[in-house]
Amino acid sequence: MLKLPPAARGTLIAAGAALALTGAAIGEAPAQGKLTAGYTISVARIPVGKLAWTADIGEDGYSIAGNGEASGIASFLAGGKGTVATRGTVKDGQLSPTEFTSDITQGDDKGRLTMRLEQGSVTELKIDPPVPAADPDRVPLAAAHQQGVVDPLTAWLAPAAGTGDGLAREACERTLPVFDGQKRYDLKLAFKRMDKAKADKGYQGPVLVCALGLQPIAGHRPASSMVKFLAPGRDIELWLAPVAGTRLLAPIRVQIANLLGNIVVQAQEFEAAAQSPARAAITPQ
Repeated sequence: MLKLPPAARGTLIAAGAALALTGAAIGEAPAQGKLTAGYTISVARIPVGKLAWTADIGEDGYSIAGNGEASGIASFLAGGKGTVATRGTVKDGQLSPTEFTSDITQGDDKGRLTMRLEQGSVTELKIDPPVPAADPDRVPLAAAHQQGVVDPLTAWLAPAAGTGDGLAREACERTLPVFDGQKRYDLKLAFKRMDKAKADKGYQGPVLVCALGLQPIAGHRPASSMVKFLAPGRDIELWLAPVAGTRLLAPIRVQIANLLGNIVVQAQEFEAAAQSPARAAITPQ
């Protein structure tokens, strides 16, 4: 079960990234594979939570689901528990989300969100309980903030670049326009270095390390501790590994520098397998 505040939700799940204004470009070859990943959240090497997600990429559609919980010192970034899911279409080498849902519990507060999209624009949005219409502490949302966007889960499946395993620096050079139903923000990636990663179960090998910055656009509270913590200048690294059977990359590690000890989301399990066209078929709703 996964709880992430809306503006950081994409940052940790799958973690977590989109990649064109109307979907995630994945190249001309059909992407057909399945990824199962489980992550541990730690602060100064002390475990404070867990995340899990699966991604099924078919010839014509895809689905992603995540769940998790976190507590303790990391609670202002990922406190509570819940589930998130998205599904969409695969067309002309792009992932285009059609529905995103989240079901979040934090203490006595519970909230459910359903967002439907078409070609990168929000067509329907339901939030229960409803968000107050006016909140002077928040940067106002406009209709334009719900266009040319991608949901937080689709955002974390990055298109491979170049040939071979797709771990080329161009895969990092992008800005991800994310809308989670309540907040609009950009995730800005830039190439940092090549490295190696090893999950306890599954992938071990080269990874692409991107510098990651979060730029709030609208719907957020500028004075919130989360926004201040993730302000420009914070050293955040996104480690991307290839997803077998696809031209996609997915997070195997996210690291956020902190004076009290780095916050790290590390995959203990990262298993990807190619699927045949018949088994990979997914029907978007």
